[in-house]
Amino acid sequence: MDRRSFAAQQDQSAHRDLAVVAVALVGLSRLVEPPLVWLVAVLLLGAMLLGALQVLADEASPAEAAAGVAIEALILPAVAAVACLGAIRLVPFGLWLAPALAVTWLLVHRTLALEARIHHAPTGLSADDRTAVLVTVLLVAFVGFTGVAAMVPGGLAQPTGGAGPLPETNLLVLAAGDGIIAGLLGYRAVALRVGNLVDALWSAATYLTAIAIGAAALRAMEIPRLMGPALLTLAFYLWDALTGTHPARRRELRWIWQTGLLAALGVVVTAWNLLLRP
Repeated sequence: MDRRSFAAQQDQSAHRDLAVVAVALVGLSRLVEPPLVWLVAVLLLGAMLLGALQVLADEASPAEAAAGVAIEALILPAVAAVACLGAIRLVPFGLWLAPALAVTWLLVHRTLALEARIHHAPTGLSADDRTAVLVTVLLVAFVGFTGVAAMVPGGLAQPTGGAGPLPETNLLVLAAGDGIIAGLLGYRAVALRVGNLVDALWSAATYLTAIAIGAAALRAMEIPRLMGPALLTLAFYLWDALTGTHPARRRELRWIWQTGLLAALGVVVTAWNLLLRP
């Protein structure tokens, strides 16, 4: 076995080990109820940020080590783990927890592998890398929005409308949780095209604000079950397309048509669900 193959195997082993740690914490969190589960989520987020930093730093070549690990490279694995911590609350105790934990391991491991590949790329981000990151961001966003709703009592409205409106405190927690998820993932998405830290942080704040408002509005309308997180993910995508497109391109007819179609679909889906309510 040559040196490069051995190093690659070591890297994969580190990814797997960190993913196993995430799975263990996600599984144990199923025994904890709100509001304590939020504390576990914060601890998991911090642990994954530090773990991803350590893994990527250990894998770095001397040149990469001198440059350091970019902050945005830590976000996807950490948010993916926290997203699964929340979403697994929708899985009842029993055998179904096993495949849910397997999905957690796969998602965390794949996000680590993606960020490691980008971090070690000698020529910077390719078009395929950008697409892979954006698709993964949207997937993690959907799981994250679902997880936040699952951690808030009554966060997921029922088709019959029996849950009713959320208390103000729970609604604020729901909006804040979704906003934080969107802000972190928005920063990761913005970092693909913005090199200035201040601009990236400002853009991430707009993601946070827009999605927090959207989350509160969708819950107030009692959009049932997973349709709310799905529409929030669509809103995240539309916001990313709007804020991430050069002004000259925004005037192109094709871009306007595509964005308008997605927005119209969101309106139609929302109206359809509202009409189904008794």
